[in-house]
Amino acid sequence: MCRAISGLVFLIALSVAAAAPLVVAHRGASAGAPENTLPAFELAWAHGADAIEGDFHLTADGKIVCIHDDDTEYAAGVKCVVRKSTLTELLELDVGARVGERFNGTRIPTIAQVFATVPAGKKIFIEIKCGSEIFPRLLSEIEKFELSADQIVVISFDANVIRDFKAIAPQFKAMWLSGIKKNRLGRMKPSLSKVLRTLRRIDADGFSSRGHALVDQRFIAAIREAGFEYHVWTIDDANTARTFAGMGAMSITTNYPQRIKDALQDR
Repeated sequence: MCRAISGLVFLIALSVAAAAPLVVAHRGASAGAPENTLPAFELAWAHGADAIEGDFHLTADGKIVCIHDDDTEYAAGVKCVVRKSTLTELLELDVGARVGERFNGTRIPTIAQVFATVPAGKKIFIEIKCGSEIFPRLLSEIEKFELSADQIVVISFDANVIRDFKAIAPQFKAMWLSGIKKNRLGRMKPSLSKVLRTLRRIDADGFSSRGHALVDQRFIAAIREAGFEYHVWTIDDANTARTFAGMGAMSITTNYPQRIKDALQDR
């Protein structure tokens, strides 16, 4: 029995590893341009990314903007809480100056502006950084831009946000995000069993984790065998990217999309 299970896991891992994973540009090509800005997303497409990933918040006046933190201090050097600020107020901030003079004047983009950069056949991973209150506006923006269901992937660290999204928009894929840590016994946290229980409870399409030495081929194969997708972030090293591709990751999120794209083509 043990031998049969081991063989099944091996065959699953072998089959999923055959398909090259998508290369997802983390906050755009953020190693070369200010993260979560139009220059970063445009650079990602120029570098051959299969998808972009961005972080999205709802403003005080019900608009969706692309920024990682819940305030603007890191991005702009001026602290405005996004959910308490209007779009007009946020658009006054420069989020490019800290990266370099050539990015002076770069503004926080709206989700509409980000959607407008997505080419036909490419994808966008939408990380929800607030709560489920964003969904009516998000679905309205998706409909407005006529993005197809297979171009949209919603991701969140909040399992209940994924649950709520799948309940109202099951046509779109949604992935639960989690970091990976060691517990006091040196074991993976969250455990494989907890990951699978959570995915089933929230009706997620898959799991996305930070690249970690504890994430091995058996872990990924077990997730895939259970009918879920597995994705990994943030991988900037070519050899590590090849390792996760070989283990069956369906996408690799990176700050260097061109480097990782080239590495996966060479494997």
